[in-house]
Amino acid sequence: MPDRTRTTPTASTTPTASTTTASTTTSPTPTTSPTPTTPRRSDATRTAILDAARERFAADGYERATIRAIAKDANIDPSMVMRYYGTKEGLFAAAVSVDLRMPDLTALPREEAGRGLVAHFLTQWEENEVLTALLRVGITNKSGAERMQGIFREQVLPVARQTCPDPEQVPTRAALVATQLLGLALTRHVLRIPAAEQLSRGEIEAWLGPTIQRYLTAPSP
Repeated sequence: MPDRTRTTPTASTTPTASTTTASTTTSPTPTTSPTPTTPRRSDATRTAILDAARERFAADGYERATIRAIAKDANIDPSMVMRYYGTKEGLFAAAVSVDLRMPDLTALPREEAGRGLVAHFLTQWEENEVLTALLRVGITNKSGAERMQGIFREQVLPVARQTCPDPEQVPTRAALVATQLLGLALTRHVLRIPAAEQLSRGEIEAWLGPTIQRYLTAPSP
């Protein structure tokens, strides 16, 4: 009997000739609108701190003025003062930027230079509370002393150079001028010696003007 084996045909799988590709639409990455950069230091806050610091330093002096008192005057938290200025010394240095608005002595008759400089500083000491505060601090504090030295070096020295007959003597003459101008402010506005306070502007100019004039223009002794 013939062997009739049923052969199951193997299904031939023919690959599909056409492959359907899904079309995918890629959405563009949304662009994030730049966030406005927050200023590191708020101008309004800094102004409030510096205004309060100047008044407090002038009223209490460097040693007695505190960060807490300054912050209270500025209506802010003490931590904000430290955040902006780091230390009391840093705050003081920022608060006492002083422009003496020095006059041009070459615009005056040479013999009037001394009196003109005295008149100018009388106005500065009377109207510039920051300068008076700096003088108070400079008496006992190294930072204040260095700041005052810098102001006179940068602002008074060039004025002395305008009238000094010997360029090599400019530092010495400027230092002598400073002894009188600082001494006047110390006795009149810090120590408040009655006799010094009672002098009128005209009297001070008459007494001190010739001395400053000599320091500026007289031949070297």
